Formats: sequence, C-alpha cells, structure tokens
Amino acid sequence: MTQDTPTTTYEQFASVASEYGIEPRRVEPNGVAEAVTEMLDPPAVGTQLPWEDATLPDGVTTEPTPADLRAATTGVTAASLAIAEYGSIVLDADEDGSDSVSLFNDLHVAVLHEDDIVPDMATAFEQFGERLRETRESAIIATGPSATADMGALVNGAHGPKQVEVIVVS
Repeated sequence: MTQDTPTTTYEQFASVASEYGIEPRRVEPNGVAEAVTEMLDPPAVGTQLPWEDATLPDGVTTEPTPADLRAATTGVTAASLAIAEYGSIVLDADEDGSDSVSLFNDLHVAVLHEDDIVPDMATAFEQFGERLRETRESAIIATGPSATADMGALVNGAHGPKQVEVIVVS
C-alpha cells in the first residue's frame, strides 16, 4: 500500500470528494459553529443538527420563511450518510425542509458525523434502504456541486448549489 492510498472510509471519502472540488474539514463537535461561520456567505438558512454536542452559529436562520429561503446565499444541513466510494452525501428530505435548504442556495454546507461515512453504495442501501421503503420518505444522494452539460459547456449551479462544503464531525 502506498502512502497515497486512503486507509479509512473518511480518507477515501475525502479523496474522492476532492475530485469534485470539495475538501472536507474535520472538526470536533464543539468546533462546528466556528467552522460553519468561517464558511458562510450570509444570509444563511439551516436546519438544526441532530447531535447534542454540535450546534449552528447564531447567523444561521433555522426556521426560515419562504422569503428567508429566497434571500439566502448559504444553506446548512446535516447529512445523514456519506458514501466514500463516490464522495457523495445523503440528504434526507424531512419536515425541517432540508431539501430546500440544501438545494436552493449558491453554497451548501453539509455537516456529517464521521461515523456515518460508509465505504460503498451497498452499505449505504443497507443503512437507509429499508427505512425509506417502510416510511416512503425520500433522500437525495448528492455528489459535488450541481452541474450540467445539457446545453454544451459544463455549467455549475444550474440545478442546485454552485459550491459545496463538508464539515465532518469527528
């Protein structure tokens, strides 16, 4: 094994995500608010994080109105899972509006717990497939910023965020 070969699921995720211009940042739970603040392009909307020890900074509106969503430049959400093999994150559609907070802004900051990084798609489906089938909820598997080449040259941000940042809570 060479030094450049990823040895953990985090390292594999970070390596593949970097191919899409994403450099995941590892932080301790108590450093999440500061890390989000450093990445924000205000105004910002977000959803509450599901971990007791990780919080969002005061500059993130967590109960956004439709007007807040339209005005926001940054959306901050938790990712329920990451798939290392693809550098992808899984965003659950939920009552808090994570899908609209993550998709309608120029910048999406995803916060992910390191324990929720799985090696491959088969493991991801084992983690969330049955739950989604039973509840009929949905999830988005996102890999990098939104991009399309439908009309010729590659355009970022055509159907979602132009930029994605990932904070990994270790």
